[in-house]
Amino acid sequence: MLNLNSFGPAANSRHQKKRIGRGHGSGNGKTAGKGHKGQKARSGGSIRWGFEGGQMPLQRRVPKRGFNNIFAKSVAAINVGRLEIFKDGTLVNRELLKSSGLVKRKFDYLKILGNGNLTKKLNVHADMFSAGAKLKIENVGGTTEVIRK
Repeated sequence: MLNLNSFGPAANSRHQKKRIGRGHGSGNGKTAGKGHKGQKARSGGSIRWGFEGGQMPLQRRVPKRGFNNIFAKSVAAINVGRLEIFKDGTLVNRELLKSSGLVKRKFDYLKILGNGNLTKKLNVHADMFSAGAKLKIENVGGTTEVIRK
């Protein structure tokens, strides 16, 4: 029977390893494929990444811009209009938003924003709410609860 684990190349179809520096008959004798003399023909003669022969390298010619704060906290922001997909009385929290695909990336805080319209009573648990979002959720009979993870 043919299985994925039984696949392999056909018999004698694989190339053999090149045997460098084993005489003229091998096609790779004498200079062993390194050409004649020069830095790259020497032992240990590799040029480091980004070296441009003494010219100022590109990564030093281009100015540095911006700043990445390694302590920054990421906030996933969801508008109340996007919560309309849930049924009445649903408890909307981090886990539900992740499983429904509304939030895809990793985040530290969940914030609900007030853009869009909401017509369903939802119980929303999040780290932060904008004033407009809180008002819209509570106006339709829903509840908001601030939680800290």
